[in-house]
This record gives sequence, structure tokens and C-alpha cells, in this order.
Amino acid sequence: MKKTEVYLEPKARAQKVMELLEKEHADAKIALHYKNPLELLVATILSAQATDEQINALTPKLFQKYKTAEDYSNADLAELEQDIRSSGFYHNKAKNLKNSAKMLVEKYNSQVPKTMEELVELPGVARKTGNIVLFNAYGIIAGVAVDTHVRRLAQRLGLTENTNQDKIEKDLMNIIPKDKWMHITDLLIFHGRRVCDARKPRCDACVLNKICPSAFTFT
Repeated sequence: MKKTEVYLEPKARAQKVMELLEKEHADAKIALHYKNPLELLVATILSAQATDEQINALTPKLFQKYKTAEDYSNADLAELEQDIRSSGFYHNKAKNLKNSAKMLVEKYNSQVPKTMEELVELPGVARKTGNIVLFNAYGIIAGVAVDTHVRRLAQRLGLTENTNQDKIEKDLMNIIPKDKWMHITDLLIFHGRRVCDARKPRCDACVLNKICPSAFTFT
């Protein structure tokens, strides 16, 4: 690998990033635990501003208590808040869960919809959540799920110059093959957790250090 690879155009760099990270993180996949589309939707809504570990710790008991969209829709709001308290921002999240469930019951026959347009109508659901649910629950690729890790690494790697989440998603969709859109999400998340830390990235141990424009900044 030559040092000049740091000057690769975004599309060529993205391809190289995929190749290297697929070897480095062969186990990359969604970390949230779920058994059906509703559980995945709930877990993903709860995961905002929280770690997957936090959510996986609370969902087993939650999923035992609330099994259907009707259960969430009919839940006592104060009680639901306490059930998800450890996820943080539980007032808003409980309200979003209850209102989303109500919409599922009234509009979608209690089923989690299979299109981005329908999903983003649900309270607490934006494109990131929609992408995660569509791909992992239904195998539908609609875009790239941009979380904090994906945003940070995409910027550091020179794959985008944008800071807006939706614009970053569009940039990544333009330079990454569609069949890899959601895989890049998992790869960047794993790499962000294991190597490219927000405050102290381990550039010396990073397989991307020769093609990452930011590597020279941190070393």
C-alpha cells in the first residue's frame, strides 16, 4: 500500500475502506437484540442517545411485558417511562413509543411498515431508524444508517465534507454500491467502537491509517 493512497478520490477510498474493514471486522452486524420487527423498532427508538449495551440490558424485561403494538399503545405512560428509564430521555421516548404504537394499530394493522415513507411518519423515527429497521427486519436496502460513529468516521476518512446527517447519507450512497449501503454502517460502527475513538483514535493500530486523511492529524 502506498502513501499516495491517502489522496484517493472518495469513491476509490470508499472501496478501499470497505475492503480493509470487511477483513478487520468480519463479525460486524447490528448489536441490538430483537426477535421481530416490532422489537427492533422499539429497541432502535430507545437507542437514541444511548449505547446498545444499555438498551440490550433493559429490553428483555420490556419485551416480556409489551409483546404487541397494542400493548405499547394501551400502556400507562408513567409506567412505560419507568420501564425504559435507564435508556435516558425516557419521557420523550415513552411518548414516542406509545404514539408510534397507536399509529401502527390504527393505520398499519399493528404491523411495522416496510417503506421508508411510512416509517418516518412514526413519532421518534427518522431515516437512521428507518434504514436499520428496513434492512435488519425485512432485508430492504433504502439507504445508509448514519449514527454518531458513521458521521465521525465518514468525515475523518474524507468520504464527506458535510455535517448534516441526511447529506452525509446521500454522499455515502453516491460512492458506495447499493448492496453495501447498510454493511458500511455496521463496519464503521464497529471500527468506531474498537479503533477510531472520538477523543483518542488509535491511528497506529488502524488498518485505514494509510488512506485516512485524518491519520496525520492525530499521529
